[in-house]
Amino acid sequence: MSRQFFKASLLAVALGLSAATSVPAQAAALRWAAQNDILTLDPHSQDHNTSNTIGAHIYEGLTRLDAKYQVEPSLATKWTYITPSQVRFELRQGVKFHDGSAFTADDLLFSFERIRQPLGTKQTYVSGIKEIKKINSHTVDLILEAPTPMLLTNLSNFSIMSKAWASKNKAESISDYKSKDENFASRNAMGTGPYKLVGWQPDQKVSLVANKDWWDSNKGNVTELSYLPIKSAPTRVAALLSGDVDIVTDLPPADFLKLKEEGKVKLIEGPEVRTIFFVMDQGSDELRDSSVKGKNPFKDRRVREALNLALDREAIKRSIMRGLSVPAALMIPPGVNGHDAALDAPLKPDVERARKLLAEAGYPQGFEVPLNCPNNRYVNDEQICQAAVAMWARIGVKVRLITLPFVTHSQTFQRFESPFFMLGWGISTYDALYGMQAWGHTRSSGADGNFNFGKVSDAKLDALIQQIKFEPDVAKRNAQIRAALLRLRDEHLFIPLHHQVRPWAMKPGVETLHRSNDQFEGRFTSIK
Repeated sequence: MSRQFFKASLLAVALGLSAATSVPAQAAALRWAAQNDILTLDPHSQDHNTSNTIGAHIYEGLTRLDAKYQVEPSLATKWTYITPSQVRFELRQGVKFHDGSAFTADDLLFSFERIRQPLGTKQTYVSGIKEIKKINSHTVDLILEAPTPMLLTNLSNFSIMSKAWASKNKAESISDYKSKDENFASRNAMGTGPYKLVGWQPDQKVSLVANKDWWDSNKGNVTELSYLPIKSAPTRVAALLSGDVDIVTDLPPADFLKLKEEGKVKLIEGPEVRTIFFVMDQGSDELRDSSVKGKNPFKDRRVREALNLALDREAIKRSIMRGLSVPAALMIPPGVNGHDAALDAPLKPDVERARKLLAEAGYPQGFEVPLNCPNNRYVNDEQICQAAVAMWARIGVKVRLITLPFVTHSQTFQRFESPFFMLGWGISTYDALYGMQAWGHTRSSGADGNFNFGKVSDAKLDALIQQIKFEPDVAKRNAQIRAALLRLRDEHLFIPLHHQVRPWAMKPGVETLHRSNDQFEGRFTSIK
């Protein structure tokens, strides 16, 4: 017995998923594995893709994205622009929450106030909405600050929660995730979506069952869905090959070609609209735990450019990603509105110029700084960080690598305790504004800069983002996006590394849609 198969067998026994006891395919049970767990079940707390993906099975928005990523009705059946800044939504009648209670406008108004609470990181999805006025139990008017081009797409990610359930369980407020606080909504859920939560065992399993009373119908036949976070890449692959899981949505690059040649599993190849990058604390007067005292090297554009020049992205693509990455200069990937391949050519590595820039900035011998990196979130994240540390060492920047599971990594940088850290950002709206507003705009108490944990603050970038938010003319808006992306690139406000390519692997009997937003959907999936 191979070591990988042995690990997978142990895992299956622990989770009750061994081949001998697995649910027959005809019962439409599907076991889905990826490397990291959800952070919370609270639909308004953390803008984290795995948590959002599970949440989208349970909760719904006024709109949703169809199989081709186009906006279609969900909990709203119709919307009418009374004026450019007032939109009337007719809510779907007869919809029930999973406990049988009726969905009404009161739940929408409650959820709107809740998602805007400052302890969450999802305010971007209601950006531009000044207020929601209730007309009657199933009609509301959204009053906008100004015409908002991304309104309908953003609303697909605004989850509607039961007001009565939240009140009954004292979960009206979002808990302070970064301080490890929880409330009832952190580990329980009450939505209207296609699946009901059965339970969550952290780091082991999320269990869902089909909602037989859902207002819509699934395109597939999956009635039981289990999500299994398996950190070890060899163990995930072994579990797929041994039949202990049915689909893996983050196939390691090292296994891709081998599995493709062997032909034992079905592979779906496709890009992911996610960029991996490094964030620098550019707001603090002194970097935390750095050798530089009394000032912050990251405030100097020359230092940021030097760190950028030190990275050999093609080497990382070749040796670590096995070809499954697209070296990046822009902070948004192909497939997102605003991306331009002509602008997305990264700097060629230049150690000598990087050293010269550091010397000009006053650091001829370099400096020391810690780097926080997740070890279970992005494709080969820890290995990438190790390679980057070695590359930065060549220009005299001594980086102390700290690797953590993403749940701890995320809490650390959200407490502003990481002066330098890796982050990945998927563009769920397929428009550049979503990312730029969250991590590029100066931090505020609302949606602007709500994920800006590097304290980036650039007046020109802020002005462009404000224009992009409300510009109705497509050509003008795209020109503003281009200018903002160039500002991000040329000022080196972040260090983009690459855009991920994300193949999925599954048993031959599984049929599903590959989603470039990396959000597996049970409603589009069948198994036999």
